[in-house]
Formats: sequence, C-alpha cells, structure tokens
Amino acid sequence: MSAWAVDQKIAGSNISFLGDPNSELTSALGMTLTNPGPVGKLGPNRCKRFAMYCVDGVIKVIQVSENKDGADDPAGDDFPEDSCIDNMLKLIAAL
Repeated sequence: MSAWAVDQKIAGSNISFLGDPNSELTSALGMTLTNPGPVGKLGPNRCKRFAMYCVDGVIKVIQVSENKDGADDPAGDDFPEDSCIDNMLKLIAAL
C-alpha cells in the first residue's frame, strides 16, 4: 500500500491506504462486490468502490460508487464521483 501512496503522491500526508487481504473489513462493512460481471473479470473477494472518513474509529462519512441513477455500474467505474475526493471533502465539511 505504501508504493501506491507514493505513486499517487500522497505519501506522508494525512491520507491512509489500508490493505484488506482477507476481506475482513470489506465483509464487516458490507462492501463485498458480488455482481457476476466484475467478479467474472476480477475474481472473487473484491470490494466495492468506496471512500470512508473515520475519526477515532468512528465512521463519519461513507460513500459507495455503484449503479448511480439506476445505471448498470456495479463496480462504480462509470460514475465514481460519489466516492471521489471532491464529494468526500464536501460531505466532511458539512459535518
């Protein structure tokens, strides 16, 4: 995950990338991607596209990008905006 942070130029910032190799957190949050389309291409045990803002272990904001406005977009690839930084910052500022 640290290599990804370097690649995304956020290493050393207040943003944390966390790995979930056994899908324990993914399952606990109900974020397991089960749609046969993406699972058929990516394999099982993948998580949905989401962003989460936590303070002291408490989820304050969580956004999932999938099937926006009825679109068939189970992986959130076509409409990722809900879990992108601009939307997250807006929601965090509104807290």
